[in-house]
Amino acid sequence: MKNFQYLIDKIKNSKIIDTPYQHIYIENFFNDEDFAEITNSDAVNTKNYKNNDELFQSLFNMGYKSIDFPGCINNAKEYNEWHINKKSSKKLNTTCEGFGMTLRLMDSNPGILEDLKNFIESKTFQDALASKFKINTDKVYSDNGLQKYLDGYEISPHPDIRKKALTYMININPHHDSEELNHHTHYLKLKKEYKYIQEFWKSNKQYDRCWVPWSWAETVFIQNQNNTLVMFSPTDETIHAVKASYNHLLSQRTQLYGNLWFNESPKIEQLSWEDMVISAPGSLASDSTFGLIKSKIPLKIKNLLKFFFQGDDIENYSSVRNNKDK
Repeated sequence: MKNFQYLIDKIKNSKIIDTPYQHIYIENFFNDEDFAEITNSDAVNTKNYKNNDELFQSLFNMGYKSIDFPGCINNAKEYNEWHINKKSSKKLNTTCEGFGMTLRLMDSNPGILEDLKNFIESKTFQDALASKFKINTDKVYSDNGLQKYLDGYEISPHPDIRKKALTYMININPHHDSEELNHHTHYLKLKKEYKYIQEFWKSNKQYDRCWVPWSWAETVFIQNQNNTLVMFSPTDETIHAVKASYNHLLSQRTQLYGNLWFNESPKIEQLSWEDMVISAPGSLASDSTFGLIKSKIPLKIKNLLKFFFQGDDIENYSSVRNNKDK
């Protein structure tokens, strides 16, 4: 059995980076020998496939199962029908243009992948993750796995829901050109004119955080380097996103992915990004929703927004909008 204690040591000794928000980033997470063995294993370094049907049959035979996952559907037939032409679809969220499928390796042959599965599911690993961000392990449970994400997988910029205590992603892509492919995680920050949304989330914890349009945020860096780990504890600032567009018949985006979830969470109400649009006349937000968000925005953010509204006082914005709509 492989000894992965050195990974625990790397997490413990890593420094928390503050930009664009608090996270840890570790390059060369696995040693060369382990990484080569992982990425050369049959369940990771798959053969080239002729079509999606052959891909699914092969992955399912290896022990993968399709799972419910954000930005994805869980029906291979429906996915195949959409993937033939990849027409723009708002099926999952109005901020996205499509959807993908995520497959998790549930069963593997004895060897490094089985050892790795046992390791990331262990309490030792969970405790190391929680300790890094001072999370009480008695209040969370873990969910981990080795996953492949197919073409079309998309999650627009979002900071994660409040029930999530921690998330991590480790790139274990087998393709030699994986760093050049368009399927990696973006880490972003909201543009200045949309910072009020973070202030609203921060001051109103009874509302969950939502996905927002790509145009509302700007990428700070992309986790395209192989054998890297990114981990953070979600806050109102932890904006990240993925939009995969690549040929998954040659190789699939592959990660070790996991979360810590709070055992209990208070009842949370939902607001969509459409409910939070207050930056332009004729917005989709209703007057009542606009009033709610306006009342919760701190004064300093209202002053910032005055510049964006080109002099219009946000306190009078409802009447300004109505007049311009006529």
